[in-house]
Amino acid sequence: MRCVLAATLFMTAVAGCSTVPAEPATQSTADTDTISWGPCTDIKRPDGMPPASQDSSVRCGKLAVPLDYDKPNGEQLDLALIKLSATGKSRLGSMVFNFGGPGASGVDTLDQAGKALTGLRARYDLISFDPRGVERSSGVRCGNGAEMDRFTALDTLPIDSQTHQETAAANKEFAALCQQNSGKILPYVGTVNAARDMDRIRAAVGDPKLNYVGMSYGTQLGAVYATEFPKNVGRMVLDAPLDPTVTFEQRTLVQTRGFQKAYESFLRSCVKEKCDIGKDQTTANENVDKLLNQLTTKPLKVGTRELTQGLAATGVAAALYSELTWPFLEQALSEAIKGHGEALLYLADSYTGRSQDGKYSTQMTSFPAITCVDTSERPSEAELRRTEAAAIKISPLFGSEGSGGLCRVWPAKGSDQARHVNATGSAPIVVVGGKGDPATPYEWAPKLTAQLKTARLVTYEGEGHGAYLSGSKCVLELVDSYLIDGKLPEKGATCPAA
Repeated sequence: MRCVLAATLFMTAVAGCSTVPAEPATQSTADTDTISWGPCTDIKRPDGMPPASQDSSVRCGKLAVPLDYDKPNGEQLDLALIKLSATGKSRLGSMVFNFGGPGASGVDTLDQAGKALTGLRARYDLISFDPRGVERSSGVRCGNGAEMDRFTALDTLPIDSQTHQETAAANKEFAALCQQNSGKILPYVGTVNAARDMDRIRAAVGDPKLNYVGMSYGTQLGAVYATEFPKNVGRMVLDAPLDPTVTFEQRTLVQTRGFQKAYESFLRSCVKEKCDIGKDQTTANENVDKLLNQLTTKPLKVGTRELTQGLAATGVAAALYSELTWPFLEQALSEAIKGHGEALLYLADSYTGRSQDGKYSTQMTSFPAITCVDTSERPSEAELRRTEAAAIKISPLFGSEGSGGLCRVWPAKGSDQARHVNATGSAPIVVVGGKGDPATPYEWAPKLTAQLKTARLVTYEGEGHGAYLSGSKCVLELVDSYLIDGKLPEKGATCPAA
């Protein structure tokens, strides 16, 4: 799941710390033979449009890495990178970011997030990249806009044999289009190769250690890097952590529970503020259920498009990543109940990466490409139906068969190497888990912490996916104290909800 950025809003106390020494920075990250930095010419906002103006201090570049690391001198792949140079004089080195997905563009996201990272930028060059298989780095493509529209609009209700048949047929068509358009790269987009790419980035910018912030899927990438290169780990923070050991069924059920919990929190907040979708939580929930059921037989017309039940459910889920988008979700649901689906469709498009011109980013295509090669699991039909039945009991709105159905027919083989992490021998790693995180539920945070062996857990008591940029000044200061000053949070450190 992707990570949503939020402004820093509140000030609270920071937990006590102990100190970890810094690695000395090298002379410069700009003058290397392997990355030629230049102007950024194709940055995109979340709606797919270019920014109104581009900061000339932001630089973009490319780094050649092996397509197949078993053939290091064979065919190469160009990774797209972005750099926001350090603004202060006491530079510590580079800080590499992965903002989640898998499939999110680090180039676009860091350009948008820069203003929220001014504290770090005073001491570090901020660097991110499009991982292999994402956007500018040989991004996986699985059909044209019209074909992607059909796939993303697919309904998940009603739960019957016809829906199952339509889903299975759509998955097969989608996987075949991925193989047709991106077959050469599909076997090589896994997280282990992405971790090797990050070590190439570290070397190319001249840093002896990798300083890194990973969010959501970026936590698995960081954990795999620390497993593959423990001695190269510098200051690393993993926010909104994944548990890489979970099965498709376990992941589906835990995430379904997480989104349902966030949805119920949204409803409570909504009716408390006397929102339009219902006078109390039960009524509001019934009205949303009625809307979704109606959309299965009569989608809402939105210009030349339609708001289907599948797109509406996607739109609701998209708005639950952050409390900051709850007011817009209230508005979108209220309008859809009255027959106007524009706002809910906009939320769905923001999640699927569809721009106004009908083109898609690689978010929806890179996600399964990376997910499916990061596991050898290929669930049977019986396993899919069991997962779906259990998920529907938890939440009729968010319950589904999960990603297993698509991976079952994926054209590239999977490996379990990225599911086993152990960073023994690395510098301390800070893991930050949120109690109200819908996409990466809190129970995964202590599990990843234990698996890494060298990690320390920080608990955030608030809502939303990701804590570092959630608006919690406590989390922001605690993380920055580690990344900038090397002050390791105390054991059991906790930050209250913002």
